[in-house]
Amino acid sequence: MCGATRGGPSLDGVDLDKQSVIQGIVTKEGEPVGNAYVRLLDSTGEFTAEVPTSATGQFRFFAAPGQWTLRTLAPRVQPVDRQVQAQRGSAVDVEVTLETV
Repeated sequence: MCGATRGGPSLDGVDLDKQSVIQGIVTKEGEPVGNAYVRLLDSTGEFTAEVPTSATGQFRFFAAPGQWTLRTLAPRVQPVDRQVQAQRGSAVDVEVTLETV
């Protein structure tokens, strides 16, 4: 395993009293996956946002409180959907594990 930090990016400078944060890390075979894409879908499945993962596999969204779906996409892997519940005042940390097709 590499020395990557588990979970999402550092929350230094993020005011969780005013924000709902969904963040995490994308891994495959125990290693971070850079340049994967994580989509944020609302409760009806409608596309809201998309971010690439960092070189260390991390991503972050600032989202309204409520139910969301994270859809993770990368070459030669099956897409992975994860349901998350965002709440103001806390960060949801998600680890998404990709599997080769």
